[in-house]
Amino acid sequence: MDLVAGFGLIGLTVIVSGLVAGLVDRGPISFPMIFLGLGLALGATGSLQVDAHNPSLEVVAALTLALVLFMDAFSLEGGGSRKDWLVPALVLGPGTGLVILVVAGAAILLFDLPPIQAFLLGAVLSSTDAVVLRDVVRDERVPRPVRRVLSVEAGTNDIIVLPLLLVLIAVAGGRNAGSNPADWALFGVRVFVIGPVVGAGVGAVGAWLMARADARYSVRREYQALYGVGLVLASYAAAVALGGDGFLAAFFAGLAITALDQTLCDCFLEFGDAAAEMSMLLAFVLFGALLSQELGSVPPLAGLGLAAIVIFAARPLAIGTVLSIRPAALSRVARAFIAWFGPRGLNSLLFALLVVAGGVPGGEFLLAVTGMVVMVSVLLHGASATPLSGWYGRRVATEVLAEERIGTATGLFERNDESSDRIGVAELAEMIRSDDPPVVVDVRARSQQDRDGVQIPGSVRVLPGSVPEWASTQLKDRPYVLYCT
Repeated sequence: MDLVAGFGLIGLTVIVSGLVAGLVDRGPISFPMIFLGLGLALGATGSLQVDAHNPSLEVVAALTLALVLFMDAFSLEGGGSRKDWLVPALVLGPGTGLVILVVAGAAILLFDLPPIQAFLLGAVLSSTDAVVLRDVVRDERVPRPVRRVLSVEAGTNDIIVLPLLLVLIAVAGGRNAGSNPADWALFGVRVFVIGPVVGAGVGAVGAWLMARADARYSVRREYQALYGVGLVLASYAAAVALGGDGFLAAFFAGLAITALDQTLCDCFLEFGDAAAEMSMLLAFVLFGALLSQELGSVPPLAGLGLAAIVIFAARPLAIGTVLSIRPAALSRVARAFIAWFGPRGLNSLLFALLVVAGGVPGGEFLLAVTGMVVMVSVLLHGASATPLSGWYGRRVATEVLAEERIGTATGLFERNDESSDRIGVAELAEMIRSDDPPVVVDVRARSQQDRDGVQIPGSVRVLPGSVPEWASTQLKDRPYVLYCT
């Protein structure tokens, strides 16, 4: 791809994304559907020629994956307490392992793949996609803890999958074939130590420097925003230069910033999000053009069969098994909703491209199979996101569901036997008439408030799932009284 074609493709991606944004917000369609389809059309007509070793695709893919991993880690703090992500990540981790096993077994049966290639495909297709999920996790009709579980899973399972994928690529590609244990130990240090340590160091020092510089000199917002992208690139480059993995470094750079809890400009996250989004959409176009040439190598029935197993069997089985091991305060509606929304998308394609770049025999076939599964998933999950979120919202409006009473994702998986102090109606009325009246907070479920049709005069309305976030912004020395269903 020459310079003019590259500029034209970037311009087209940005323009189309702006024009269709309103349509995506209102209809059963998603950005991945649009841009993957655009890439398929450009590739099928010969307007855009891309192969699996195209330098432009490799650059865009590497940048996108590094940005996505960094933003996933950096966003773990957002929208909840620090421990909000811990329990769902630990609980859903075994689910990722089960998906890998099921998909690998199906790949052996359907494509007669060698076990190592089958497990590679299982690892690639175990990654859920935050881009396809975006419409769901932003829809406030869906109870907040459910949205948080989905976003945390999409943001953390990549870091579970990536190290395993790197090891499998090394084994399948024969990189360390015939090596002695010392060579494998060195490989483990490069993957599991150098990358994370370098990334964490760059993120920690970089965040500390910006926090100090901003406090002393008041750094302008636009430069703070660019600074975040600079940390992503610096952590990736530093880790690779020292023999480590740049993608793990990017994730741990974001994680270190979160762990340090530095006071950083909100633009630090906003610009990174925007840059990652544009990079993702451009990657979808390039992958679409690539898949228009590669899909012909996949037997259609076997490819669609694997997609059906991934979407309709592996994901629900994994979620059902995990929730039976670690029970959660979820209604049947929520369990079905979480089981359905485990889309495969850009991250799976990026991981499959790593397999090709690693020199794995049959890597391009694995990429083509991944592409077929991703296409089916993008279509089904993208088209169902808005209708199913609306249906879920209507259920919430008509009945009180278990998950609506919980404030955080962690709370879904924890048992809390502590009882709160209670007061009666007469005591509350007396407190309200006093010189120091409490803040009365209405935390009834939406369905209960609609049925009651009344509210205590002067009370503040806060949805149950939003209580922790709301409380973090309130004064600590005032009395608060909450009333619910």
